[in-house]
Amino acid sequence: MSRPTPLRDVHESLGATLTDFAGWLMPLRYGSESAEHRAVREAAGLFDLSHMGEIFVTGPQAAAALDYALVGNMSAVTPGRARYTMIVSGRGGVLDDLIVYRLGGEEFMVVANASNYEKVAEELESRSKAYDAVVDDRSQQYALIAVQGPRSQEILTTLTDADLAGLKYYAGLAGLVDGRQALIARTGYTGEDGFELFVANQDAVPLWHALVAAGEPYGLKPAGLSSRDTLRLEAGMPLYGNELSAELTPFDAGLGRVVKFDKPGDFVGRSALEAVKDDPPRRRLVGLVARGRRVPRHGYPVTKDGAVVGEVTSGAPSQTLGKPIALAYVDTGADSGLAVDIRGSHEPMDLVELPFYRRNK
Repeated sequence: MSRPTPLRDVHESLGATLTDFAGWLMPLRYGSESAEHRAVREAAGLFDLSHMGEIFVTGPQAAAALDYALVGNMSAVTPGRARYTMIVSGRGGVLDDLIVYRLGGEEFMVVANASNYEKVAEELESRSKAYDAVVDDRSQQYALIAVQGPRSQEILTTLTDADLAGLKYYAGLAGLVDGRQALIARTGYTGEDGFELFVANQDAVPLWHALVAAGEPYGLKPAGLSSRDTLRLEAGMPLYGNELSAELTPFDAGLGRVVKFDKPGDFVGRSALEAVKDDPPRRRLVGLVARGRRVPRHGYPVTKDGAVVGEVTSGAPSQTLGKPIALAYVDTGADSGLAVDIRGSHEPMDLVELPFYRRNK
């Protein structure tokens, strides 16, 4: 049975189409997916992300424990800042991609994907045993609401005295939003400017209503998982289970930059990743834009001269580009004459640099 978020009644009152996602009952859409997508690109969208996991690591050796557990250099993160990183297996395969917030000198919050947070919590617990650090999975205590889009700062400013203008990308601060205590983070998964608000479960519903009221004059719309997926796809952002998996290393995904070999000490997966870091990749992650109207979907073969040279990992119509787009792993060297086999028809594709869309700053 799917687990509801604290905002379930709100979603039902808005007529949302609800679906199971990673064991959670989540809003897929409230009405028009394209309208929700456009709202985020042009004004602002409001998302319920309460299915994400929040795992706290605290103590005198919390930073050292995370340095060992993850591929990134968490000791180098200053309080108030965040870092995108990954947790890998001993063989170097990606177990999850994460955002880690350093809340204080000895306090970190690890945000994991909904499908993986229990596994991530278990791995962090196991990998921290030799350190003076405590791992505490508080995922059931927090709701997460995101305001994303070019007008998100204007909207949120009406509800908080926190210094949003001074808050940098991938940074967070504690503050009151509509009188409720929140961690306000300038992060997101849409390719737009925006904020993610971590609040206690009981504050989720009143905060959602306050954001809806504050955002109405600015064009804010509640947005579901469908638009969230097309937004992140346009921004070229990977999705675990599609572009990332335990069978792929960060280098396979073109994200080797997140692996910090220059940090002190060992970390889980280091030897395996060092062994492949200089190897030319057999396949690389690329962007494809369809010349026609048929949409490439996850799992469809990518072909060149009729031979399979890759596979689509994510695909959808792009509201912003007005064309179907896809992320795909293709053989290195296959950079022209590509097509996607869509039910027996080889539809021509143009290979493009990622991301498909980049916001104006």
